[in-house]
Amino acid sequence: MQPVLTPAEMADADRRAIAGGTAEAVLVERAGAAVARHALRMLGGAYGRRVVVVCGKGNNGADGVVAARHLRARGVGVDEFALAAGIDRTDLHRALQRADLAVDAMFGTGFRGALDGEGAATARAFADASIPTLAVDIPSGVDGLTGEARGEAVRAQETLTFAALKPGVLFEPGRSRAGQVHVVDIGIDVGSLPRHPQLDVLDPTDLVLPRRTADGHKWSTAVFVIGGSPGMTGAPLLAGHAAARSGAGMVVCGVPGIDAANRASGSELVIRALPATSYGNLDSDAAAAVLDGVHRFRGLAIGPGLGRDKATQEAVRRIVAECPIPIVVDADGLNALAHDPDVLHARRASGFPAAILTPHGGEFERLAGAPVGPDRVASARDLAARLESIVLLKGPGTVVADAEGRAVVNRTDGPALAAAGTGDVLTGVISGLLAGGATPFDAAATGAHVHGRAAAEAGTGDELIATDLIGALHPTLDVLRSGRDSREG
Repeated sequence: MQPVLTPAEMADADRRAIAGGTAEAVLVERAGAAVARHALRMLGGAYGRRVVVVCGKGNNGADGVVAARHLRARGVGVDEFALAAGIDRTDLHRALQRADLAVDAMFGTGFRGALDGEGAATARAFADASIPTLAVDIPSGVDGLTGEARGEAVRAQETLTFAALKPGVLFEPGRSRAGQVHVVDIGIDVGSLPRHPQLDVLDPTDLVLPRRTADGHKWSTAVFVIGGSPGMTGAPLLAGHAAARSGAGMVVCGVPGIDAANRASGSELVIRALPATSYGNLDSDAAAAVLDGVHRFRGLAIGPGLGRDKATQEAVRRIVAECPIPIVVDADGLNALAHDPDVLHARRASGFPAAILTPHGGEFERLAGAPVGPDRVASARDLAARLESIVLLKGPGTVVADAEGRAVVNRTDGPALAAAGTGDVLTGVISGLLAGGATPFDAAATGAHVHGRAAAEAGTGDELIATDLIGALHPTLDVLRSGRDSREG
């Protein structure tokens, strides 16, 4: 796992390193030297190259000063500007016109608020220059805790951050403004730092990808998917096919009514007709039908395409409260819980596994009674604690959090996943991992990673559709299980 440190935790790590005998000047020297080395890699060498370095007042600026010195020593032409001394904008513009690289060392991860004056002008000048930018620790103008940019902010092609990742480079718009992020060890021990609650990014080696046992049979890894309503029977089928591609040996899709079941049949999924209202929605009596024999399954997914009929919502709440096996709740299943979240407490009081809730922003707001705040990690942790559940907060920088505060940030998601049906596929992936024996937290975290990686594997870019994702699950899982892939998560 890669630890993620808040600005406060990073400041504490710095203090501990200094108290342990490493002088602050030594840490600055190491950081600045690392920036210079990385700048040389971006430049492709030193001969005939020029760099603009803009330095702020604090340690971030000190890193920039050291980097400028090392670059000069290697023969790079350096134009160095200091915010404290004032910046002649004409001189900065002239320097950028002849430079090959800009280095942003104005503000670090402790920055709050908005850039103003010369800081804002420098960010604009960098944006107008036709050269790449390297940010030191975090792009100036980006909040190190939340990733917010409340005004002008530097947009870097690459960011060199020290000791550990920071939340500000994991969440938008900071994530986009940071570009490619590289973590550099400068001798600060973050492994022994007390971090509670813990925040991490999963590496591929941390994923939990169960395999079938030698003596297993199809019911050993069975999944029950509950979903569908008039015009929406495709949603549970997407989830069901994704579960089958993610390890489920048997997938039963429960849909409302015989007509819907007949229309949905015809593939390797088993379709089961559940009690339906006269309008074709799941009836409240469906809860008893689902709970009868549910112990045969290893995971249950509920919500895709269900609709918001009152009887349907009653069925969802009873199933969530009384289902003894691991469960994933998505889409309209979440809307049913928003009206009565106490069923989640009843579930935990019965000793059942924590439910996995997978809200997007709108569903989160209905569950929490307030929109997602600027600190996505804090928002997910708070809701998970309040609902005694595992919350997978979808969006750029998906967060998975449990009731005890443990959280991971997924780095594989992207805008291609903003397409109809991709959430249903995620629900299926998670339920398939549950059926294989992964714990609810591991299934949610691994599922988010696999989901994003499959979108990239599909190779369809922003034209991705949900069935592309399902087709890409096998090659994605094959590579991850084999250990052939070592890309960052």
